[in-house]
Amino acid sequence: MAEVSIEIPQKDLINIFGEFDSHVKILEDNLGVDFVLRGDDLKLSGDDEKLKRAERVFSELYELSKRGHEITDSDVNYALSIRNPQTEHPLVELDSDVICHTVSGKPVKPKTIGQKEYVDTIRKRMITFGVGPAGTGKTYLAMAIGITAFMHEEVEKIILTRPAIEAGEKLGFLPGDLQSKIDPYLRPLYDALYQIMGAETFQRNMEKGAIEVAPLAYMRGRTLDNAFIILDEAQNTTPAQMKMFLTRIGFGSKAVITGDATQKDLAPGAQSGLDVALKVLRNVNEIGVVRLTGQDVVRHPLVQKIVKAYEEYEKKQSGRKEKKDRRRRP
Repeated sequence: MAEVSIEIPQKDLINIFGEFDSHVKILEDNLGVDFVLRGDDLKLSGDDEKLKRAERVFSELYELSKRGHEITDSDVNYALSIRNPQTEHPLVELDSDVICHTVSGKPVKPKTIGQKEYVDTIRKRMITFGVGPAGTGKTYLAMAIGITAFMHEEVEKIILTRPAIEAGEKLGFLPGDLQSKIDPYLRPLYDALYQIMGAETFQRNMEKGAIEVAPLAYMRGRTLDNAFIILDEAQNTTPAQMKMFLTRIGFGSKAVITGDATQKDLAPGAQSGLDVALKVLRNVNEIGVVRLTGQDVVRHPLVQKIVKAYEEYEKKQSGRKEKKDRRRRP
């Protein structure tokens, strides 16, 4: 059994280990090495391969701590998940890319390498497709970039839209005027706007028409110039709706289309406009496509495990279906 010694100042060790050593169990369970702490000297013992990985993880978290960043469970889990880093300190690179600040002063930034690629693609491309499971920050990060562009007067308005489809249940008659009926479908977009922009600023810009939150059907017949447009829940569009939306985009505009192909609420057998668009437009270089995975989930670590479990289950089901189909063929 080999042993290595890492010198990390006490305040950074406290940050890395977490309050009441809350991160230690995560590190021990995943690294498979033993820790012995004497003052600022951290001794690690274990197999050579595991020690190399442990050194890299601690080095990554130490660099993050030196920047004044409060280490969270998510940081620890993500540092553990990076197997072959492309840069020396990927977490530090992510930490330095601040898109904007929320109304409470909290910085909004990519938290995974996949999210960083997504953010960079939105900045570079006129149209970006962000595809991935729930909790990967697809809509929230797009919203943050859109609001930043609007505040810097790079665009004249923000348009947020999504198809108004019931999520697997019939809600029946909804009371109120048309706006009251569609608001529940658009609530996630409002929530992100309130958090980043603040309720007062949002209401003021909404009244001026500088921010528009509307169902996808309202986009027909319009040309959207000098706007930042986000189409959310795109897996629930039909191919005709998706084509209609993509052909609305005018000069000086940027569009982000987000969706999760595994959470369709369309009628059984209906084609998803998102699936069709990704096939039709795959050779158009000016369009960016970023596929986020379970590794990019930034909600509670349990959500990451749920997403992974469903991915594995769906893969098995798909494999079984293919086998059955092959047996049926003459």
